[in-house]
Amino acid sequence: MSAHLPRLKERPGFAEAFQAAIGPAYVTHKVHVGEITVTVARGAIVEAARTLRDTFGYQQLMEIAGADYPSRPERFEVNYHFLSLTENHRVRLKVTTDEDSPVPTLTGLWPVASWLEREVFDMYGVIFAGHVDLRRILTDYGFEGHPLRKDFPQTGYVELRYSEAEKRVVYEPVSLPQDFRSFDFLMPWEGPEYRLPGDEKAEGQTPAAPSPAPAATGPTKVVAKAGPGDPKVTETQSDTGAGKPADKAAQAEALKPAAAKAASAGGKAADAAEPKPGKKK
Repeated sequence: MSAHLPRLKERPGFAEAFQAAIGPAYVTHKVHVGEITVTVARGAIVEAARTLRDTFGYQQLMEIAGADYPSRPERFEVNYHFLSLTENHRVRLKVTTDEDSPVPTLTGLWPVASWLEREVFDMYGVIFAGHVDLRRILTDYGFEGHPLRKDFPQTGYVELRYSEAEKRVVYEPVSLPQDFRSFDFLMPWEGPEYRLPGDEKAEGQTPAAPSPAPAATGPTKVVAKAGPGDPKVTETQSDTGAGKPADKAAQAEALKPAAAKAASAGGKAADAAEPKPGKKK
């Protein structure tokens, strides 16, 4: 991929020449990945940028970026990125400031600086002296604080939503309904111990999907279910005894003639029918 990246032309001796041109406005400089960063005095940023444009041929102001270092006395850095189309070279000017010291604006040299300075003001709270329209550009109306300062809470102070009942945007305290997740990085192959909603659906299931039941090939038998008032009907083999092996002793007893049954029982066989009860003569 490096073959497709444009090669920047080196400018040997540029830092020394620029230092001599701006005089006491120069503070220090460093070279990193082929780009030069020159730190200048805060009050001399306009003259240093004009010299960079008119004398050294850096026509375009590409970006203005902020950075916050709370431990420093001048905690904020304002970085100006310039590009020279004729020399195919980039350079960066940097100034430092705090919450109360303003930085002179560059809108008189590059009109595009108006939007870029408003972004830095909105995110970091850096004040640009001489800016004719220094208003917020990224946050909402009435927003308090500056999001990219290190002292701003991660969750914010309020959250906004559109209320269908009130037909307008309303502000409410920030609520975090989802619990923060904690992971055990010492045991990466094990999951967390807590249960999330929906975990119960994964319990009691095999890894593979169940096989579908085979389709019926013959006619379907319809069995009517008995109602509350209907007599009980045995439908299974366990109820009727069908299909069970017969007891040989019981089967032999059933096949005996009546006389043999009576003899074995100690009585007489009744060949004639018993008389019906009636009147005596």
